[in-house]
Amino acid sequence: MDMKSLVNITARAWSLAILSAMQKGVAGRQADLLAATGAGRSAFAQSMTYLVDLGLIERNPGHGHPLRPEFRLTETGHEAAATADAVVEAAAASPQRDLLRRTWVVPVLALVREPHSFNEIGRSLAPITNRALSHTLKSLEACAWVVRTVDENARPPRAFYGAKGTGAAIARAAGLDYRAERAVIDGGARPAARPSSA
Repeated sequence: MDMKSLVNITARAWSLAILSAMQKGVAGRQADLLAATGAGRSAFAQSMTYLVDLGLIERNPGHGHPLRPEFRLTETGHEAAATADAVVEAAAASPQRDLLRRTWVVPVLALVREPHSFNEIGRSLAPITNRALSHTLKSLEACAWVVRTVDENARPPRAFYGAKGTGAAIARAAGLDYRAERAVIDGGARPAARPSSA
């Protein structure tokens, strides 16, 4: 998966949980998905609409009531749902698994599967702000999903961030295409991102 897709999928709080539930075979109805994800109705509705707009889920024709439609994964959605389910499963045993609902957490973890500097992460995740990136890295360090190391031999010394433990498992599950991301870090075209706090 490329970074643009990963950022887009995780830009709504409940997108990963919804896709994961559907991948596991939960019926694409609001009541079933609400029960499976634990989402609130408003945030759930926003995430469902967003996933439809991304082309990852669609109404299942001939199923459901007009006011209570049933949804299904699209062809593209099946691949995204498999990745989402792997990410959710990687964090399932962690007390901090709710971090997956925060914008930027999964993309940052996927990128720092291999150690990267703050500036490298920022370039690859444009248009993330320095403040948002700093906040995300601090949250991930606090729960030991990311470790910060400093190269004292560099002038000036440089800090690098790398995923570890559950963070490393999530990073592997995200399946980021590192060849594409290396081109971004080295000065290639930046992926368009659609961040949101919803």
